[in-house]
Amino acid sequence: MAKARALFVCQQCGYSQSQWAGKCPSCGTWNSMVETVSQATGSKRQEVNKAQVLKLSEIKVLEKERVKTGEKELDSVLGGGLVSGMVVLVAGEPGIGKSTLLTQTALHMAQNKYNKILYVCGEESASQVALRVRRLGGKGEMLLVESSDVDEIVGKIEQEKPSLAIVDSIQTLTTADLTGTAGSVGQVRECASRLTTCAKRLGIPMFLVGHVTKEGAIAGPRVLEHVVDTVLWFEGERSQSLRLVRAIKNRFGPTDEVGVFEMTEVGLMGVDNPSQLLLAERVKNVPGSVVSVVLEGKRPILAEIQALTTSSQLAVPRRVATGIDFARMQMLVAVLMRRAGLHLEGEDIFVNVTGGIKLADRGVDLAICLAIASAFLNKSLPAEVAAVGEVGLLGEVRKVQGLDKRVKEAKRLGYRVASAESGKSVAAAIKKLLGE
Repeated sequence: MAKARALFVCQQCGYSQSQWAGKCPSCGTWNSMVETVSQATGSKRQEVNKAQVLKLSEIKVLEKERVKTGEKELDSVLGGGLVSGMVVLVAGEPGIGKSTLLTQTALHMAQNKYNKILYVCGEESASQVALRVRRLGGKGEMLLVESSDVDEIVGKIEQEKPSLAIVDSIQTLTTADLTGTAGSVGQVRECASRLTTCAKRLGIPMFLVGHVTKEGAIAGPRVLEHVVDTVLWFEGERSQSLRLVRAIKNRFGPTDEVGVFEMTEVGLMGVDNPSQLLLAERVKNVPGSVVSVVLEGKRPILAEIQALTTSSQLAVPRRVATGIDFARMQMLVAVLMRRAGLHLEGEDIFVNVTGGIKLADRGVDLAICLAIASAFLNKSLPAEVAAVGEVGLLGEVRKVQGLDKRVKEAKRLGYRVASAESGKSVAAAIKKLLGE
């Protein structure tokens, strides 16, 4: 029988040895030695020619109906629901609501008497999970397992054969075959591989909760994102109630869907109309406030862009961006100075997206420029105007994708869209909308 043993393998050149080293003796790369489980083979080579060659026309594809999670917004992000053997990695900052969402999903699915839910408590105790269930007002039955040994967890999954397995979290699991601590690169990779293999073999959908680093990336090796089928990113400000769930990878559905939730006292509630929630407290006819229509996946959402300019007392004026890319704001300020003739050299400029969401859509460029110009000129835009358009370095306003969807959503809420058709340049748009 083959015996498992741990080796430290260089991730750059493949050199392996039995002890860890900070620098690879072969290629000289630092911090590339990762602990890996290796199977020691015997003296005789075993027959491994068991792979079959299949013709594409002979392969039978079983299209099973997707399993609904009970959370409409989560189902839309997953592509319609869970697929048999699907492994989903849910990542996000601490306290953002990952465990809350998965607990709600487990409770919804547990209401069906034919569903058996297995919840692995790696970070919390079973009593803590029970308290969260009580706070959420759940009535479904779940099986709770307090363990951080991945081999023991795999054994429980094989024994119970649940309809859904939730592991919270993958960074807390270990295997006795490796000597590294929980959360190390080798442990996370090996534990994720064993859980994924188990889920595929038994056809059980599985959720894995993942931590993030201080830089905002998913903790652990990059292979963790490759080995799972779907990666969901949970984002939002903990001080705000709005939460967004994005699919940054999905083998069973699109990656351009976004789920919107609101954190309440009884858990996360799906938001059917996030535009009304974001604009509920908007103050109209105030300089520096502009509404824009962004496209989050396939869903158009109206968001308010706020800007404030004030004379700077510093040698280098301050530029602060919240909710948008800072480098993008710097570029737009330069365009306003050079192409629109606004003297912003001695101004502190602050730009904020209300609601605590982060926007990466280039369609908000025109709204950002108009908000800064409005604050600087102390003139407010018409309250019913929603600005949409990408601004180039030449000061031109370009059309963006999905303009028809944006216009339709804006009209539904009583706004008219000012886009590339409002003027050929950002200077013309400022002159038309602000009278300058």
